[in-house]
Amino acid sequence: MKIHMQTALAAAALLAGTALHAQHLAPAQVPAAVTVAFTKAFPKAMDIEWKQKGEQYKVEFETGLFRDDHEVWYDAAGKLLRHEEEVSASDLPEAVKAAIAKEFPGYRTDDAKRIEADGATTWIVELQNGPEEWKVAYDAAGVQLRKQAD
Repeated sequence: MKIHMQTALAAAALLAGTALHAQHLAPAQVPAAVTVAFTKAFPKAMDIEWKQKGEQYKVEFETGLFRDDHEVWYDAAGKLLRHEEEVSASDLPEAVKAAIAKEFPGYRTDDAKRIEADGATTWIVELQNGPEEWKVAYDAAGVQLRKQAD
């Protein structure tokens, strides 16, 4: 239940659109432990941009042929805190696809993201049917954590 609550809180913060005021950094300003952890985890990263907020380091980058977007947060020791990755609708878990089909028949998935934080995975989808748009957060089992009109 604790992980489910943490996931719900993370999803709520994401959907609430809280602004993060981060300072842009040159790669040389990023602690070596963070750079080493990032390079090891994402050796094929492209278009890398570093930012800092407080004691945390955020790196935005792209990977793959289709240049999928990623956003990763590290602490100063190089521990990965959060990973947000753009995914295609076909990459959503079957349980999430089923939940969307049940509650949002006729909607198409405009955008999908997988967020890993605190040992839990949350899936954020933007759904559209004509002028109606929703942003919805699910856990991997297809349980809706939050939804808001977009």
